[in-house]
Amino acid sequence: MNASFPTSRPSACPGLMRVVQARDGGLARLRLAGGELRADAAHALAHAAMCCGSGIIDITNRANLQLRGIHDDAHARLVGIALDAGLGPQAQGGDDLRNVMLSPLASDATRALCDAIVGAMQRDPALHALSPKFALQLDGGERLAMLDHPHDVWLSATDDGSRYAFGLGGTVPHRIGDAPALGSVARDDVVAFVLSALHAFLARASNEEHRMRALIARIGLPLIVDSLSFDAVRSDWRRAPADASLRFGAHPMPDRAAWYVGAQPPLGRLDAATLDALADLASAHAQGRLVMTPWQGVLLPDVAESRTRYVIERLDALGLVTDANAPLARMIACSGSTGCARSHADTKADAHRLATLLRAPVDVHLSGCERSCAAAHPVPVTMMAVSHARYDLHVDARIAARNLSIEEAAEWLARSHADA
Repeated sequence: MNASFPTSRPSACPGLMRVVQARDGGLARLRLAGGELRADAAHALAHAAMCCGSGIIDITNRANLQLRGIHDDAHARLVGIALDAGLGPQAQGGDDLRNVMLSPLASDATRALCDAIVGAMQRDPALHALSPKFALQLDGGERLAMLDHPHDVWLSATDDGSRYAFGLGGTVPHRIGDAPALGSVARDDVVAFVLSALHAFLARASNEEHRMRALIARIGLPLIVDSLSFDAVRSDWRRAPADASLRFGAHPMPDRAAWYVGAQPPLGRLDAATLDALADLASAHAQGRLVMTPWQGVLLPDVAESRTRYVIERLDALGLVTDANAPLARMIACSGSTGCARSHADTKADAHRLATLLRAPVDVHLSGCERSCAAAHPVPVTMMAVSHARYDLHVDARIAARNLSIEEAAEWLARSHADA
């Protein structure tokens, strides 16, 4: 969770966690280690969502959670519940430094390396000056991985995990056809390399430069790479593509010793009762683990193959999407005007309406304003709200139609899909 709270409870220390104000009340952001949430912690958060807020929980596009509608007098209580559930940072001021993305199927070894990186960052007071938006990615080479988000520093396993290729800048060099890695470092040197890169950034960035790409634009990438106090082997390695559709349904785990089942709450939103039910399902069939995904979904790992059909049926009964071809599987929407004062439309309600009108699945992002908070990666079609239930439609970042109703947008998308 990232934000400051009253100090009425000893563990609710300012700087440990933060609640920000939204139209529907306080918004509490909880950072999960690699997206992982133990069943007991999930029960605690479901309770916190009900007793401290509106009961609404959003999964974010960085595999974290947001509790909405937090009451003004419940901040300290919420922080206490989160810390008691083991969901707080290791050090005061270190919460924003836990911005490291993993694959939902990351191995124990990858998660341990992530913990070492995050721990070292939190113990270094100088790094607390990094922006909350400064982001890292640690990639073990899994087939299910979010490779489209821009990251300031990324590392991807090569040579069976003995080395890690790296890149800088907030671009997307993982994809085939994009720029190759800048170099590689041995696994044992990954933590030291990350600290070196972060210190190099802070030493050269101005007060207005919060992301690596801004610094690169001003001084150039070679100067930053040369300034690293670290010897790295040059590399032309490129990451193989991932398959995002594997976040739905049942599939073997990477080690093939068990299976996992993936699903997506419609538009990334849960209520407290559903989170409680997911925690019960995880306790019974997934060794007590839930893993949130950067597609605003949830994955239950280590499920026996014989129980996968039952788990899918339970997820369907809870209202989650388990089919990659369902319209809501391909749709993103921000919190909309019910939760954000900047939004021109109730994007979540409009997205549900649009999904009932689409005859074929389409990748669509509904944004309440030009900030596009809900999509950290490019989406082929973006509907930008201009007023209540009216949208400008953009295709590949270019405007294609203006001031459409939801019904008109559905017709436009149907024609476009038919012509494709």
